[in-house]
Amino acid sequence: MPDLIIERAGGVVTATINRPERKNALTYALFDELGSLFDEVSASESDRVLVLRGAGGAFSSGMDLGDRARDGEPAAGTKAAMVRIHAAALSLHHCTKPTVAIVDGVAAGAGMSLALGCDLVIASDQARFSAIFVRRGLSIDFGLSWILPRLVGLARAKELALFGEMVSADEALALGMVARVVPADALGEVAGALVQRLASGPTVAISNSMALLDASFDRPMADAVDAEGDAQVRSIATDDVAEAVAAFLEKRDATFTGR
Repeated sequence: MPDLIIERAGGVVTATINRPERKNALTYALFDELGSLFDEVSASESDRVLVLRGAGGAFSSGMDLGDRARDGEPAAGTKAAMVRIHAAALSLHHCTKPTVAIVDGVAAGAGMSLALGCDLVIASDQARFSAIFVRRGLSIDFGLSWILPRLVGLARAKELALFGEMVSADEALALGMVARVVPADALGEVAGALVQRLASGPTVAISNSMALLDASFDRPMADAVDAEGDAQVRSIATDDVAEAVAAFLEKRDATFTGR
């Protein structure tokens, strides 16, 4: 079986990290595959939502420290190797379609970074998170230095990074790391319903809103409202707005095509 299983159905792309014997530890090859997938989903007209999950009761335990570069690949621990890893992080961050991490079990190190890099994190009550890097003598990576302070605040981000302690699902919810926590036996049903709502929504408007929110910490209010105006013009030009107006007048639910 491949280390990354990709399935497509009804506009939803589901990527399952499939190394359960290693708690879905990430390899250089997996980072390459994930980065390519993020770019592919961004460019696709038919892909409307990307779901990330792990096989076998864990999301990902982080980087596989036993993974070694193959012939012709940059050596582990070099800047070239880190650039390769972080290319995937940037591809995820720049993905134009909503990304959803469904987390059951552990999400640690780069696995935590990967999950929190998604637009939404839906966690089971058995999920747990750790910026475990420091306990391996490592500093944080895969974009976590940018992501974590924006989610939990600088002081709490430093505490999580400097101690690498395990955080329960409920604690992650209270900190703002995850959007929802649901019982483990209902995770698939609840997350699936939310994903379907995104997949059937107005894709352009959703993408515009995500981009505006992602840029909100880096621009003044005047620039933000100017960007909102440009985004709204693009949204209004879509077929989905015409469909929404027609559905309102006809007192029915809108059927969005994502165009």
